[in-house]
Formats: sequence, structure tokens, C-alpha cells
Amino acid sequence: MNMSYKYIFGPVLSRRLGLSLGVDVIPQKTCNLNCVYCESGRTSLPSSQRASFIPVRDIIEELQDFLKTNPKIDHITFSGAGEPTLYRDMPAIISFIKVNYPQYKLALITNSILLAQPEIRQELLEFDVILPSLDAATPAVFHKINRPVVKIEYQDVINGLISFRKIFKGKIWLEVFIIEGINDTAAELALLKEQLSLIAPDIVQLNTLDRPGTESWVKPASWKKLEEIKAYFAPLNVEIVARNKTAKHFEAAIQNIDEQIINTIKRRPCTGQELAAILGLETDMLEKHIQLLISSQTIEPDNQSGSVFYKIRQI
Repeated sequence: MNMSYKYIFGPVLSRRLGLSLGVDVIPQKTCNLNCVYCESGRTSLPSSQRASFIPVRDIIEELQDFLKTNPKIDHITFSGAGEPTLYRDMPAIISFIKVNYPQYKLALITNSILLAQPEIRQELLEFDVILPSLDAATPAVFHKINRPVVKIEYQDVINGLISFRKIFKGKIWLEVFIIEGINDTAAELALLKEQLSLIAPDIVQLNTLDRPGTESWVKPASWKKLEEIKAYFAPLNVEIVARNKTAKHFEAAIQNIDEQIINTIKRRPCTGQELAAILGLETDMLEKHIQLLISSQTIEPDNQSGSVFYKIRQI
């Protein structure tokens, strides 16, 4: 990994996708929605037209450079600060990864809008996991939360998700972003449950505001409210992906593990086996932290007499 990347990022430890390498194929912030809760801010480049925003060869070059060492990651994820399905050359990138690096699972985070188009549904069949979103059950709430920047028929979005489920063999983890006082009313939730049942995702993932969104008036739903919605949506398979206090403590513990690894190998280089024994960590958990620290250029591997030692990277 010896080049500065423009189009791939991470790996990052994701609550939904584990250790994920991001692929950003859209200029910030190119999107067909201007959602009130978006943590990337307002849509500055509104568009419904697909385009070749980035040369395919540039993205492939970065992927080749990163993946040549066969890093241990859980997913390669198409996401970023925009809507990735607007990138019309995505099939070429998907094909490249599937042919050359079939050991990696592919994920896509999408706002679901372009699933209304049959040709795009076909393009996405090679993904292993699709993470679409659906935040509203009625056109009025859809326009209030998601604020399409181009003409979009709300029912087409629902029909697109239903049609895609019928042909997609991978997993669909559908996110519903709950905003207090907007889409958590009894009437809206009743209709939303009907639509989710028709779409039949593998998992419904409930989320809410964690960082400041586009609009300051957006308020996060309480954990109690999310639990109530989860129970109401039964028998659908529902999980809450929003962070509660326990999750925040867990993430602080994750950061603490990184610090322990760094402090340990500052004293002397260690193998993975030695680090696991010293820190009392399972091998899989330790490996994820090591990969994150290598990708952030904090530590580096050093092969000595057939053993790999980890040491602080010298700048």
C-alpha cells in the first residue's frame, strides 16, 4: 500500500459491515435526494443522470494497490458522500473485483431511488449485500424527509424495491431512519410495516440521528421509541443499528485496544500471537485492529526469519 488514495477509503470498522473498505465513485455531494438527516450535508450537485464521474482505470489501480497484500476485510463497500448508483461504470468495477478478488464480499449502500429502473436492478445482482433505505410510507413524509431534488414518483421507489427483492439472491438489509415526530406516528408506521412486508428484506435496520444532520431541527428518536418500533414491526426480522450508550462505550473500548497495541509495540516489536497473549484478545478481533492500524499507516509488518512482527511505522 504505497499510494495516496482518492477513491477508496478505510478500512473502517462499521457497525453494519464489519471491517469495510469503502469505494467512493461519486463527487461530493452528488445525489438525487437532499435528506434532512444526511451527515454529509446538503446536496450541492443535484442530479438524476448517471455519468462516468471517475475513470474506471483510476479506481481499479487503487483497488489493485490495496488488495495486492490480501488484507483481511469483511466487505468492499460502494458508498460515500453521494448516491453510488449514479455512477454508470459501476458494473466494470464489480466485474473486476469478482474476477480478480472473488474472496471479498461486495456491499452497496443506496438510497433506493434508482432501483425503480429495471436495467439498474440487473446491474446490482452481483453484489452480496445491498443496504437500501426507506424512511417513509407516504409521499408527503417522503418529500419532507428525503426531499428529492428531481421529479420522483414515490410509488416507483416501493415498486423498485419489491421487484429487486424478487430477483436478487443476496442479502437485503433495509435501513429505516426514524425521525421523532415525522415518521414515527402510528399511521405512518402501520403503512410502513405493510410496505416492508411486501419488500421482504432479510433484515430491517432501525437507525436514528447520531451526528448533526443537514437540518438542525432533526431530533433523534429515543432508544425506547426504537425498541417499541422494533416490537411493532414483528414478525419482520428487525435490529436496531443506532448507537446507544452501551455501543458508545464499546466504541471507546475499541479505541482503547488500538492504544494498547501501539503502546505495547512501542516497547518492542511483537508477533500477532504475542500481542493476543499480552492483551488477552481473540485472534480475529486482534487481526481487525492490526489491519486498521496498518491501513492508517500507524504500524507496519516486519518479516524476520519467517515470522511477522508488528512495529511502529517510521515516518
